[in-house]
Amino acid sequence: MNQSDAKSIKIAILDLYEGVDNQGMRCIREILNQFAEINHLNLTFHEYEIRKSKNVPGLEYDMYISSGGPGSPIDSEGSEWENNYFNWISKVVEYNKTPDNILKKHVFFICHSFQLASRYFKVAQVTKRKSTSFGVFPMHYLSKAFIEPIFNGLQDPFYAVDSRDYQVVQPNLKRITDIGASILAIEKARPHVPYERAVMAIRFNDYMIGTQFHPEADAIGMLLHLQTDEKKKTVIENHGEEKWKSMVEQLNDPEKIMCTYAHILPNFLLSGLQQPVLAEV
Repeated sequence: MNQSDAKSIKIAILDLYEGVDNQGMRCIREILNQFAEINHLNLTFHEYEIRKSKNVPGLEYDMYISSGGPGSPIDSEGSEWENNYFNWISKVVEYNKTPDNILKKHVFFICHSFQLASRYFKVAQVTKRKSTSFGVFPMHYLSKAFIEPIFNGLQDPFYAVDSRDYQVVQPNLKRITDIGASILAIEKARPHVPYERAVMAIRFNDYMIGTQFHPEADAIGMLLHLQTDEKKKTVIENHGEEKWKSMVEQLNDPEKIMCTYAHILPNFLLSGLQQPVLAEV
């Protein structure tokens, strides 16, 4: 296929890492490049630094991926960058509600972005965890997950990288019903501790979806991250050496995060491609 024959698609990546070193942005870029190559697409993407530069994309993109990031998703309330970010969500929502706009804008929210989106849509509470969650954990389906396209090819439960100090809990079921949202997945059962299980994935509407976990995380990046002196020391101090060794082993298991990496964001991108083809006038 000639490059000129390939379908063109434009994607915006919203970077919420605030300049902090991370593996997330690298992983998102690699998934997009791999997806374009496999599907013979003329795919271009642009990155917008949200928190420091306060940049947000316009409506000229087909799809949007909003990243994870450090810090509190609560303390930013009322800040200039968060107001800009929420205004951007509002514009995309309104665009998608307009019947004349046949081609809709699809959005995926990851971790920090997912927590912000949960606040924006008022579907649950966002609170600080008692302790940091960091590792590879099972994600358990709720009923709507069995018909959710982004989970195609995954088992119940599936495994994903979780890295957070905050959590989405206490879902507002009436609000969720009223706006047509649905909770898709929750974190692992913890019967030995008296804490509510966090919400790990929500479809906010037909075109916006998000996960508390990191579907973009790949085994190579996580292994490199875990094996840095600083991260290894932190994990061992907080969770013990056996936990660190277990995480390294799980990252080498193709049925765990490597499977999640290969399915969730590619499935999201496929869903964005499966739109009506506009006839030329």
